[in-house]
Amino acid sequence: MEAPNDDSGPPRVYSEEQLAVEVPETAHQISHDSCGFKLVLCSLPELTVLMYWGIRDNHGSSRMDRWRSWFNCSHSYIALCKFSHRAKLHEFGGKRHIRYRDLAGFIYGRKAYSLTWALQYVNLFMINIGYIILAGQSLKAIYVLFRDDNDMKLPVLYRDIWGPIALSAKDGIEAPTRDYDIPGTTAGKIFSTIGAAANLVFAFNTGMLPEIQATVRPPVVKNMMKALYFQFTVGVLPMYAVTFIGYWAYGSVTSTFLLNSMNGPVWVLTLASIASFLQTVIALHIFASPMYEYMDTRYGIKGSPLAFQNLSFRFMVRGGYLATTTFVAALLPFLGDFMSLTGAVSTFPLTFILANHMYLVAKKNKLTSAQKSWHWFNVCFFGFMSLISAVAALRLIAVHSNTYNPFADL
Repeated sequence: MEAPNDDSGPPRVYSEEQLAVEVPETAHQISHDSCGFKLVLCSLPELTVLMYWGIRDNHGSSRMDRWRSWFNCSHSYIALCKFSHRAKLHEFGGKRHIRYRDLAGFIYGRKAYSLTWALQYVNLFMINIGYIILAGQSLKAIYVLFRDDNDMKLPVLYRDIWGPIALSAKDGIEAPTRDYDIPGTTAGKIFSTIGAAANLVFAFNTGMLPEIQATVRPPVVKNMMKALYFQFTVGVLPMYAVTFIGYWAYGSVTSTFLLNSMNGPVWVLTLASIASFLQTVIALHIFASPMYEYMDTRYGIKGSPLAFQNLSFRFMVRGGYLATTTFVAALLPFLGDFMSLTGAVSTFPLTFILANHMYLVAKKNKLTSAQKSWHWFNVCFFGFMSLISAVAALRLIAVHSNTYNPFADL
């Protein structure tokens, strides 16, 4: 089958011979999981609701809280649409696209392949830094529950959902009047709000849907759509619960790690922190899997994972990746600003701009005028959001750099 493109278009990253191969070469297994496991993967970003990603202004108030509630409602619907578009393009042009960069390269050409891979790598790397920080916050919270000397600092930890919802509701009932206003000047509020939008987009998107879909059993599109519909109906309930109840209970002034703001039995807070830590361990490796797959495929690492060559290669490569991630996580105390920048220059383009435009190109002969107009509106609107979010993030980085201390305790 030939690709739906004429000869006058941009150069491709595939040939006629490649189109005869339904699945590209990879060192990892594909089509071996049911959509049930994919539901778990799609739900992983909900872990971030326990952490506010260190997005705090000079007054110590989280600027994400106020906008999280309305953003989650609108973002869930829009994200479902974009994920659905990418899921439906998983089998396109006679080929199965198991990587996001493969799909971009197939549609646009080699330059788009390289650019998408670079943006995706940065996005996933920053996500893993966030999980490292969350893991450290979880361990520190456990330590503080049993020791009150506060000697264990977060960088030291790098070296050596329903429970929180109930506790937040209890605190909200018993707490006095809360402050829901955003402190600061008008200009500061505007830039903080824009930066928070980019940060929220970053926090609640995976950036690796084709890689997740690659492991789904056939029919891959149908099963992935089931997973997406489940995730954006039942799966978002815990996220909404923590969002609305947490904001109602604590207002705009709260800890960057939500569990630190809660009051309740030590055993409940301990179990919640342990669960948070264990989930970060799983999530970190899942979001590192595209890099693992690239390295294993590039260097032909196949066969038994316990073979000496495979074991030593993976230990050095993956261990080095995790060590670098951990070092950067401990180095930057205001990482939330860099995550806002990542959301602006990477997540917005990958999740909204590219997804809409790829669907336009792939389905241009099957879309109505109204559908085409809607997709073009999304491309333009989120392109504008990407631009202003980048400016806001750079401003926040410049402001917070004045009080920057490497390896600071969070």
